[in-house]
Amino acid sequence: MYQIKSYIKFLTKATNQHGVHSPFIYNFVTKCLYDNTKHPEYNALTTYREALKASKVELEITDLGAGSKVLDSKKRKVSAMVKASSSSKKESQLMFRIAKYFKFKTILELGTSLGMGTYSMSLANKTAQITTIEGCTNTSAFAQSEIKKQNIKNVEFITGSFTDTIPNLTTEKFDCIFFDGHHNKDATIQYFEALLPKIHNDTVFIFDDIYWSKGMTEAWSFIKHHNTVKVTIDCFHIGFVFFRREQVKEHFKIRL
Repeated sequence: MYQIKSYIKFLTKATNQHGVHSPFIYNFVTKCLYDNTKHPEYNALTTYREALKASKVELEITDLGAGSKVLDSKKRKVSAMVKASSSSKKESQLMFRIAKYFKFKTILELGTSLGMGTYSMSLANKTAQITTIEGCTNTSAFAQSEIKKQNIKNVEFITGSFTDTIPNLTTEKFDCIFFDGHHNKDATIQYFEALLPKIHNDTVFIFDDIYWSKGMTEAWSFIKHHNTVKVTIDCFHIGFVFFRREQVKEHFKIRL
C-alpha cells in the first residue's frame, strides 16, 4: 500500500525532459534514459534472463538484507527469484544504457543477486573493472557460474556482508556505485557514507527501490540533502545521485 500511494504522489510531481534546464541532466535523460535504440546486446540480456527463468536449481538462501516481499522460504528456486527479485528486462536494459552512456571504467555493485545487473553493465564495456558483492554464499556462487558461461572476464565477485567487505575494497575511486541490496534505511545511509571516500567529481551513485518502504524513502531524502550531493533524479523505482561540483543543487522527478 505504501508503494501504491507513493507512486500516485510521484506521478503528480514527475515530468519528462521538458523543464530540465541543466544541459548535463537534459542529455542524460534524452540520450540515455529515453534512448529507444534496440541495442544488439539486449538479445544477450534476454537470453540470460530466459535461462534463469528456465533453471531447475534451488538455492539455500542466507539473506543479510531486508529480505524479499514475495519469497519467504529459505530455499528458493532460481526461476522464482528471477521473477520476484532480479532485475526486470526493462531494468537490465536501463543499467546497460547507463554504463554505456557514461563509459564507466570502475563499477561497484552492492547486491549481485543472480547477476542480471552485473551482466548488463559488463556488456556495456567489457574492459571496465566491475566489483560485485553478494552476502549469500550460494547465490554468489550461482551468479559466478552463470556469468562465467557468458565468457565475461571483467567481474570480480566478493562474497560477504557489505559492512565487512566495503572497508577492504582496494579500488581507490569508483565511477559508479550501484546500491542494490539490504533495503533498509539505516544500512543504506551507512553504506552511502562509508563509500563517499571512493567518489570523484563525476561518480554516479544509483539506488534501487527507493520507495521499497517508508524507511528507504527516508534514506533517499537524507541522501538528497547531504552536503556532498549536488543533483538527484528520482525515477521512482531507481534514483540517481551526482556529485558534480559545477552543478547547481537540484532534485528532479523523471518518469521512465
